[in-house]
Amino acid sequence: MSLEDPLLAVLVVSDRAARGEYEDRGGPAAEDWLRRVVRPPVRILRRIVPDGCETVAAALRDLADDQGADLVLVTGGTGPAPRDQTPEALEAVIDKALPGFGEAMRLASLAEVPTAILSRQGAGIRGRTLIITLPGKPSAIATCLDAVFQAVPYCLDLIGAARIETDPDHCVAFRPQSPKT
Repeated sequence: MSLEDPLLAVLVVSDRAARGEYEDRGGPAAEDWLRRVVRPPVRILRRIVPDGCETVAAALRDLADDQGADLVLVTGGTGPAPRDQTPEALEAVIDKALPGFGEAMRLASLAEVPTAILSRQGAGIRGRTLIITLPGKPSAIATCLDAVFQAVPYCLDLIGAARIETDPDHCVAFRPQSPKT
């Protein structure tokens, strides 16, 4: 791997995991999903921060602006509980919202569990970084990523991020064909 390989980041949002009181399972699940679906070479960085709008926003700014992440997957903090402020942090740092991601993820999750309507996951763009917020539960992470990831490589192309390729056995990335001239 080199510093020129795409950088994919997983940001875990959890008070208990950040304090070391709870073994996070969402971060490893997101990272494992990426390793199965995205073809190497890529670099994957994982961080854990406590819940809260400013802690999450600061981590997102650092990952996008200072670390140069092409894609950031955020696990946790998307529910309705008082400390769940990941959507507010996302809104504070993005240049453009991509509401279709949240709609598709909730629809896919709703087929599995009726409480999916309580989730506030979504996505947006900061500079040349795509940020996708996800639930913290490992099975929900896979459901949500399966629902939207076909569009992720093309989105990264459009915003000037590094190009990633997917393993077609797990996810067939959609990239429109150029019209023939």
